[in-house]
Amino acid sequence: MERQLSPNTVSAYSSDVEDFLAFCGDGGTGADSVAVEEYVKSRSGILTKRSQARLLSSLRSFFDWLILEGERKDNPCDRVDAPKLGRYLPEVLSVEEVAAIIESVDTGTWNGMRDRAMLEMLYGCGLRVSELCALKISCVYGKESFVRVIGKGNKERIVPVSDTALAAFGEYLAVRPAPEAPDYDDLAFLNRFGKPISRVAVFTMIKKQALLAGVRKEISPHTFRHSFATHLIENGADLRVVQEMLGHESILTTEIYTHIDSATWQAAVISAHPRK
Repeated sequence: MERQLSPNTVSAYSSDVEDFLAFCGDGGTGADSVAVEEYVKSRSGILTKRSQARLLSSLRSFFDWLILEGERKDNPCDRVDAPKLGRYLPEVLSVEEVAAIIESVDTGTWNGMRDRAMLEMLYGCGLRVSELCALKISCVYGKESFVRVIGKGNKERIVPVSDTALAAFGEYLAVRPAPEAPDYDDLAFLNRFGKPISRVAVFTMIKKQALLAGVRKEISPHTFRHSFATHLIENGADLRVVQEMLGHESILTTEIYTHIDSATWQAAVISAHPRK
């Protein structure tokens, strides 16, 4: 509550701490830096360096809490080096690959129309998968062509939405199944039981449609968000505008999407050069 972390982050951090406590066999009050290093090392063959860094961050937060509670006087994670992380460049789909995946959906069934609407929203608005699953019908303003999104930290942002995405969304709503409970009346995307669709279901659907479209890249729902941002910047969108649309707190996070091919950069520099 104090740090305004998302439920998914809380779940991940809690899981990290629980696994560590099971490894140590105590409440963490007697753990030292050697125990932390041994635990992180034991996970090195399972987790990527980025996940190991998150694991260390989880434990550091936990030990900081123990210090505040008077259970410890020091944080053993302060003496443990985090793994070196290289520059992260996300997998990005081309415009043609995005179109192929969306068009591969069979819209002859209600769930096919739902899947197409979800893909259009993911790519058309740059939504996180958690934001897509929690999207409410009342937050889609068709006449004004924008979507109100509640993102990380319960922060609200307004994102423009294309006519194509709105059309797909409208077609889906016309065949949307009856909600299983009144609590789900305003929830946009439901599964076949009338309950909220899960992140896992969206991930599985995207994997299936990518295979049907002949796209062999390793992709996830987040790939559509990466592709959305990259294509905007390639087409000349201002970095600050993209930052606002994605809901990034820092523009440094948005800068990863500036990995445009050298030919594009070269043309832009030459056209703007004062000695041209």
